[in-house]
Amino acid sequence: MSAREPAEMAQLATKTGVKKTKQTWSRVLVSAFLAGAYIAFGGLVAITVSSGMDPAVWGTLPSLFTGVAFTLGLVLVLIAGSDLATGNMMLVPLGAMRGKLGMSDIAVNLTLVLLGNLVGALFVAYFLAVQTGVIGDVGADTGSAALTYERLAQIADDKAIGHSAWETFLRAVGCNWLVCLAVWMSLASPSVSGKILALFFPIMAFVAMGFDHVVANMFFLPAAIFAGVPGLGWDDAIVNWVLAAGGNLVGAVVFVGTSYWYLFLKDQPDESATRESEVAEHS
Repeated sequence: MSAREPAEMAQLATKTGVKKTKQTWSRVLVSAFLAGAYIAFGGLVAITVSSGMDPAVWGTLPSLFTGVAFTLGLVLVLIAGSDLATGNMMLVPLGAMRGKLGMSDIAVNLTLVLLGNLVGALFVAYFLAVQTGVIGDVGADTGSAALTYERLAQIADDKAIGHSAWETFLRAVGCNWLVCLAVWMSLASPSVSGKILALFFPIMAFVAMGFDHVVANMFFLPAAIFAGVPGLGWDDAIVNWVLAAGGNLVGAVVFVGTSYWYLFLKDQPDESATRESEVAEHS
């Protein structure tokens, strides 16, 4: 089967967004828990792969390796199937732009998904990252645990206290512009390999550039707190999440959802409605 054209992708994205709001609240929470855990797995392997690489020797290559490894998270989300807030920030509002959903549908869905994502990310951060010793704690002196602790501390410090609020917000805008492009382009391919290829480069790019993804930060910052990284607290994490979520929402709605709605959906007939009317006429 050949790749879908952008207009077809827009119709499919709208249908997908509407479908996500029709699930029961319990299914949304379970699906979102899985997505939060999957993104945390991506963050955990990214830390492991890039730990021990001294920037004085490797320059910015640790960030590149971090981005390459982190793509695992989005592959799991899209291929295995789950609800990730950053993707829903683009897909669900598209349904509203087509008149199929209301603002309450968007608010309820994103709230439930963010909550589920947070619980999933926290679970992996505490039990599978820190409690397993994959990420060392503040007392780790040698070995891989010390290296992963140091790498996590670098990432968490940069995200929590390394930038102004405005810089974090803009980094979040750029992040979800790229993430939603990855989700959007994955709709072009009906094959698993095509979807993975479509999402690889945008995801790798946003991580390599140090942009802020709210769900990824739901893993990095709590893992750092659980590991005892000094100077970080839950107040730092919450402020970052609020800024990142706001920027991610703008990146999704303004730069992807609204842009492609205007290009391919505005003033265009609804294909599903057209098919239904054709069936009714011939029945």
